[in-house]
Amino acid sequence: MALKGLDIFKLTPRTNCKKCGNPTCMAFSMKVAQGSIPLEKCPHLSAEALATLGEATAPPMKSIKIGAGKGEHSLGGETVLFRHDKTFVSKSLYAVSVCPDSIDKKLPEILKVDYERIGERMYVELINVEYKGDKDAFLVAVQKAHSTGRTLILEVNDPEAATAALALTKDAKPILNGANESNYKAFCAIASEAGVVLGVTGTKLDAIYDTVKALEGLGNKNLIIDAGSASVKDAFANAVQIRRASLKDGDRSFGYPVLVNAAKLAPEDKTAQLALSTLFTMKYGSIIVLDAMDYAQALPLYGLRQNIFTDPQKPMKVEPGIYPINGADENAICATTVDFALTYFIVSGELERSGVPVNLLISDAGGYSVLTAWAAGKLSASSLSRFFKEENIDGKIKNRNLIIPGKIAVLKGELEESLPGWTIIVAPNEAVGVVKFLKELKV
Repeated sequence: MALKGLDIFKLTPRTNCKKCGNPTCMAFSMKVAQGSIPLEKCPHLSAEALATLGEATAPPMKSIKIGAGKGEHSLGGETVLFRHDKTFVSKSLYAVSVCPDSIDKKLPEILKVDYERIGERMYVELINVEYKGDKDAFLVAVQKAHSTGRTLILEVNDPEAATAALALTKDAKPILNGANESNYKAFCAIASEAGVVLGVTGTKLDAIYDTVKALEGLGNKNLIIDAGSASVKDAFANAVQIRRASLKDGDRSFGYPVLVNAAKLAPEDKTAQLALSTLFTMKYGSIIVLDAMDYAQALPLYGLRQNIFTDPQKPMKVEPGIYPINGADENAICATTVDFALTYFIVSGELERSGVPVNLLISDAGGYSVLTAWAAGKLSASSLSRFFKEENIDGKIKNRNLIIPGKIAVLKGELEESLPGWTIIVAPNEAVGVVKFLKELKV
């Protein structure tokens, strides 16, 4: 159970605080309990006290690092069951499963899914290399997957093959997913020697729990739990119970990220795998493995992930700038809206449907919707005028027609004064009317 401010206050040394002069500053203890300041900021804590309090005040789910360099990823560290309670910490990561027979076909397809959405790179972060009994073929597949620079999951239950694969890849910090109730001692030694995260699975949840406890007894807490692939029902129940046990019940032996293999839960069924991936993105897969990934799967899946793993207190925003749509050039008509991501995607989608070349101008409106930004003073004649000067719109675009959202038609007169030489055109109130409006517009 996490300590409260008073608990921390009682456990810290009785030394006068250098700022306020009070013994063991209570304000500091309260901030530590709230997570707003790290324990290390206190100059009076001994190494032993730091270790004791650090363990007690750490998140109930352990934070795990996988990969290395630019391919490093964080898993776990969660503190709440529901996003609206606070926020989720570490986003779900997606992996594609390959084996020696399929790797040559799948690797090029994996690398194709790589694009940017609202400032975040969307790509297949992990490659799951599955051992099929042939050690030499497995090692060849591992080498090919390793050459992509993506973080690997080595799904192998043979100690000799696992050791050989880690000899090739341990510097890239892959996950070794192969420990169970019968082989955990051998795999613990292999993973610990290589310094990599160890994946733990079992036939039942009780067996998984006992294996995790045994591994912790051996000093290994660098773990990830495989929810299993016996059935969708069991995998989902395991994922939920593991998360609830760690966050609600304070059982730190289940305080580890969870891997879900949708490729095994719905073999050769892309639609079912996509549905399961959305389910486990929400409840509670830290890593989700699929059979394949293409744009048809990636677009909705990554969009959902971005919505769920964005701080609800901080709206998603697109970068201010000029966004040419339908091949727009300097002679194309201009339109403007706010930087709130949802508004941008709705408006840009309707502009694309119209087929009319348009330069969409996005100014910094604080991530608010149109009316909210206008009411807060973030979208005004002066703010748009300032944006035009900062971006040198007059020097970049020759067309002098600007379409503004219908809901801020009140700004038309002010904009004509602030932007001399520009013709201000008021669009419909709703984005659904933009296509017809643009096709009939004559300027």
